Amino acid sequence: MAMLPSLFTGGGLDRMLEDMRRMQERIEQAFGTLAPTPVMRADWRPAIDVRETETGLVVTAELPGMTEQDVELTVEDDLLTIRGEKKTETVKDEKGWHVQERSYGAFSRTLQLPFSPQADAVTAEFTKGVLTVTVPKPPELAKPASRIAIKSGG
Repeated sequence: MAMLPSLFTGGGLDRMLEDMRRMQERIEQAFGTLAPTPVMRADWRPAIDVRETETGLVVTAELPGMTEQDVELTVEDDLLTIRGEKKTETVKDEKGWHVQERSYGAFSRTLQLPFSPQADAVTAEFTKGVLTVTVPKPPELAKPASRIAIKSGG
């Protein structure tokens, strides 16, 4: 039985807010802004996938341009938090840009898990800009479902 709440599968509000942010960026690119836009952006959110297995959860976060030293991972009760900062590239000449879509700055993503994991059992691996976090279920939740035989009534 899946333990993940529908918040993980729907993501409707997050998607709508992200679409609104992208629309605002496109308008600003087309027409400019009244106030100068800083090079470092602090409003980006890395894409995250959460998958349930028989033994736990696998959380995958896309963190392009970052290293494991740029990321902090914490577990407290049933909350898994991924924090980090993507440093901006130094640009000597800020003129001449036609499009600048890459996002920079600090981020923090907190996921409420359907259980409180043992922090020392959580593992993380960072490969080619992708963080993969494995969160084992507590032993009492990791048991596979038992199949019940159905007898014919007639």
